Amino acid sequence: MSNSKRITLQQTSEIIKDGSSLTFSGFTIWRRPMAIVYELIRQHRKHLHLIEVNGGSHTEFLVGAGCVDIWESCWVGHELYGKYGANLSRKVAEKKIIVEDYSHAEMLFRFVAAASGAPYAVTQTSLGTDIHNPEFDMLGRAGLRDGKRIAQHKYQFVDDPFYGAGAHVLVPAAKVDIAVLCVQQVGEEGTVRLNGQCYSDPEVARAADITIVMAEEIVPEEYLRRNADQNAIASFEVDYILECPFGAHPTGMFGRYDVDGSFLKDFYGATRTQEGFDEFAKEWIHGLDHVSYLEKLGWPKMLKLRANTAMNYCPREKKGGN
Repeated sequence: MSNSKRITLQQTSEIIKDGSSLTFSGFTIWRRPMAIVYELIRQHRKHLHLIEVNGGSHTEFLVGAGCVDIWESCWVGHELYGKYGANLSRKVAEKKIIVEDYSHAEMLFRFVAAASGAPYAVTQTSLGTDIHNPEFDMLGRAGLRDGKRIAQHKYQFVDDPFYGAGAHVLVPAAKVDIAVLCVQQVGEEGTVRLNGQCYSDPEVARAADITIVMAEEIVPEEYLRRNADQNAIASFEVDYILECPFGAHPTGMFGRYDVDGSFLKDFYGATRTQEGFDEFAKEWIHGLDHVSYLEKLGWPKMLKLRANTAMNYCPREKKGGN
């Protein structure tokens, strides 16, 4: 067994330094690397630049803690447990964060381009909308478009030279320092197996300079090779791995445990103000490690969230409705 890629939860914050640009696995409230997010907050990381297909609970925690200077994406919130990102909205109103707005499709295309080694993607998405209004090029207005890690332009327009299909928009590849993934299984050498939807995980892993994979369990590579078609990310695309059961909580892990809706509702309600966020972080983040965090939640609650292995979700609680 090779342990060369194994790191601890605490070591992730040594790799993710102040000023790093980050992207993440999952989608809104599913498979977000919350245990690593909590550790970054404990270590008081600053000046992070988040570039993501869409935001979620992890975004709200990092923004509320003052870890983020720049956020490039399309939307943030907790789905039915908190429709919009109250912490991001507050920081924008206070002019404490730069938000660069792209459409959902444009963000995905940006990562596809980066994963392919292309400098930009070509699309007709969002043509005619204010997303392409030069007044809303916030990184440009801040004088941060250096043509290195941040593109010289937010977008460029071209006419289709091949089929005469009219105007298209070029959007820059999403160049990120580190991708932080949260998955069900990772092999000892870094092979990733995902259950359920892959979302944009394969693309963000290939787009980043460094990929960190936090998994519910580390398994033998020989096991993953038995059904290699079920693997989503190759071992050579992964730089570091760590094992962290329930590491996505309060977001969900398909096939393992459901979203902790009551926790997210409490977070959303309590953090409309900075004072509320600080109190929430004092109770649930600072002074804890991952084990003591789970102990504070209580094993009866965690077992209640546990998915039925035949259904891949928890049938013990009603989802949605009145």
